[in-house]
Amino acid sequence: MTASYHDIDGKSVLVTGGASGIGASIVRVFCAQGARVGFFDIDDEAGAKLCDEIDRDLNVRPVYASLDLRDQFKIPKAITEMSAKIGVVDVLVNNAARDDRHTPAETGPDEWRDKLDVNLSHQFFCSRAVAKGMAEKGGGSIINFSSVSYLMGLPDLVGYETAKAGIIGMTRALARDWGGDGIRVNTVIPGCIMTQRQLDLWITPEDEERIQQQQCVKRRLVGDDVAQMVLFLASDVSSACSSQSFIVDGGLV
Repeated sequence: MTASYHDIDGKSVLVTGGASGIGASIVRVFCAQGARVGFFDIDDEAGAKLCDEIDRDLNVRPVYASLDLRDQFKIPKAITEMSAKIGVVDVLVNNAARDDRHTPAETGPDEWRDKLDVNLSHQFFCSRAVAKGMAEKGGGSIINFSSVSYLMGLPDLVGYETAKAGIIGMTRALARDWGGDGIRVNTVIPGCIMTQRQLDLWITPEDEERIQQQQCVKRRLVGDDVAQMVLFLASDVSSACSSQSFIVDGGLV
C-alpha cells in the first residue's frame, strides 16, 4: 500500500541507478505521486523499457539519461541538462551502486578506487551538484543509500562495505553543512531486498529462507518496501528529519 504525499505532486525528483531493482521501484512510486521524475543509469535498454512501462501504466513518462556516474566530471553537466527537462531538483535519491563480490586479495588500487567511485563518490558529487539549486529554492531533500551489509560484516564485499559505511559519515557532514539552507540529508539502509539481480546472481531459495528466518518480518522484502521510506523522506511530513539513518530490513540487524 502506498501513502499519498500531496506535497510531492509537482516536485522535481532525480534518481540515480533508476533503471532496475530498487531504483526502478523508486522511479515508479514518484511518478505515481505526480512528481516530475528523471533518472540516470548505464543500462539504456532497461531505462527505455521502464519509461515505456510507466507511460503505459500511469500515463506519465519519466526522463531517462544515460550516465556512467564513475565519471564524476560529467555529473554537473548531466544534472544541469536533466534540470532543464524536469526542473531544478527538489529531491535527489542517490541509489546507484553495485555489490559485485570481491576478496581483499584481488582488490588492488584500481579495483579499490572503482568500488568507491561506483558506490560512494558519485553520491557526494551528485549532492554537490544539486545543493545550490536547492538552496536557492529554499530547501530540498537528499536521500543517500547505504546497506546493512557493512553492519553485518558480510564476506567478499570489503570495498562495497567500506563505501556504504562512509555514506553514513558523508550524510551527517552534509546535513550539518547545508541545514541552514533548508536542505535535509538522510540515509536509507536497505536490508536483503529481493531484486531480480540478487536472485539471479547471489541469493538461492535456501538463502532466502534463511534470511526470512533471521528477519523479524517473515516475508520477502522487495523494492517497493524501500521506495515507501524514500517517499516519506522526500515529503515535507519528514521536515524534522535530517542527518539520520533509516533501516529498511524487516528487522534483520
